[in-house]
Amino acid sequence: MAEKKPPRHIVLTSHPSGRTAKGPALNWDAAGSQVRGPVVATVTRPELRNAIGTHSGSYALYRALAIASGSLDRDHRPDLTNTAPAEPIGPFPQWSEPGRIVSLDPWGHMISAAFADHLGRGVDIRPTIAVTKAHINMPELRDAIEAGRLKPDGTLLRDNGDVAVTKAAIEPVWYLPGVAKRFGVTDNELRRTLFEETGGMFPELVTRPDLQVFLPPIGGQTVYIFGQTAHLGDPNRKIACRVHDECNGSDVFGSDICTCRPYLAHGIEVCIAAAQKGGVGVIVYSRKEGRALGEVTKFLVYNARKRQEGGDRADSYFARTECVAGVQDMRFQELMPDVLHWLGIRRIDQFVSMSNMKSDAIRGQGIEIVEQVAIPDELIPADARVEMDAKKAAGYYTPGPVPGTAELSLPKGRGLNE
Repeated sequence: MAEKKPPRHIVLTSHPSGRTAKGPALNWDAAGSQVRGPVVATVTRPELRNAIGTHSGSYALYRALAIASGSLDRDHRPDLTNTAPAEPIGPFPQWSEPGRIVSLDPWGHMISAAFADHLGRGVDIRPTIAVTKAHINMPELRDAIEAGRLKPDGTLLRDNGDVAVTKAAIEPVWYLPGVAKRFGVTDNELRRTLFEETGGMFPELVTRPDLQVFLPPIGGQTVYIFGQTAHLGDPNRKIACRVHDECNGSDVFGSDICTCRPYLAHGIEVCIAAAQKGGVGVIVYSRKEGRALGEVTKFLVYNARKRQEGGDRADSYFARTECVAGVQDMRFQELMPDVLHWLGIRRIDQFVSMSNMKSDAIRGQGIEIVEQVAIPDELIPADARVEMDAKKAAGYYTPGPVPGTAELSLPKGRGLNE
C-alpha cells in the first residue's frame, strides 16, 4: 500500500496565471498527429494540461478513492510497454476532415507512436482508446449454427460458437466547438449548460475558453470488429454494422420486456456472415443505459407501464417514460457517427437497426446506408411486442405493415432507438 502523504495546498486549475494553456498546442482538425498535437488531461501537472476533465470518465472517482485511502500513489504514471494496439486502425482521411470527429480522439490509441517527441519531454499523455483481440461467445450464436444460419469456418467462427474479434474501448473526448456546432448551439451556451448541469464540477468550462477539449465523466463505447481490420475503409469491401445502446437488463440478463439482446445477437450474426464473405462486421456498443436516462429511471418506467390501467400498452409506451423523466429519450445520436468516421467507414451495406434516429444521424454525416435490416419477427420476445408496435408506429423502419397510429402517444419531433 502506498504511503500516505501530508496534506498539500489546493491548486485551483480554473484560474492559472495568464489563463492560457501551457500544455502542448492542440489543433483539432489538423492533418497528421504532429500538427494536431496530443490531448493532455492528467492531474499530476495541471499547468501542462490542454484539456478539461480527467481520464476514465466516471471511474476517475474510484481513482480518487484509491488515492485518498493510500492504495494508489497520485503521481503514478502508467508503464505502457507492450500496450500498443493489437491491430492497426487508421489513420483515415476522416480524422482530419473538419467537423467529422468531435467526440473522440482519433489518435487516442496511437500515442506512443504519434506523440513520441512529447512523451520524451516528460509530458504525461495517456491513451483514450485501447485495441485488443479476443473471442466472444453467446448462446444465440450456437443456436444460429444449429439452425444452419451460420456455418463455422474454424478461423472466425468455431464449432463451439467462439467468434474471433478485434475490440476497441473508447473514452469520450469532446472538442467543444465541434460538439456545439453539431447540436446547433453556441460554444458559450454549451459550456455554461455543461457547467451548471454538472453542479459546477468543471469550472474551466466557463473560465478557460482557451481549453477547447473536454473529457466528460460519462461512459464510452466498445467497438467489436469481425473480420480483418485492414479491410476497414476499403470501398471494395462490404460493411455490416449495428450501433447498439446499452441495455444491461436485456443485454446481460435477458429481460423479456424489450428487444435489445435479441437485436444485439442478430446484429452479431449478420456481422459474422458479412466477414465470412470477405467483408467486415462492426458492432458499436455505447453506454447509454435506459435511453441515457439511467437504470433507476428505466425501472420506474417499467413499473408505471405495467401498473397503469389496462396494463402495458403500445398507445402509452412513450408517454409513460415522459411522465417519469420529462423526456422520452436523451441518447441524442448526433455524436454517434464519429466512431464510424474513426473506422474509416463511408458506406454501410447492411445497417442492422430499425431506428430512424440512428439512420438519419448516420446519413446526415455523409455515410451511405445501402440496406436497413429489421429484426426478424421470430426473435422478438412475446412481452416485447408492445415496445415494437409502438416504435414502428413512431416511424421506425419496418419492411412490414405499420401499426395504427391514431391512439399512440408518439415522440415529439424525434424518433426513438431500440
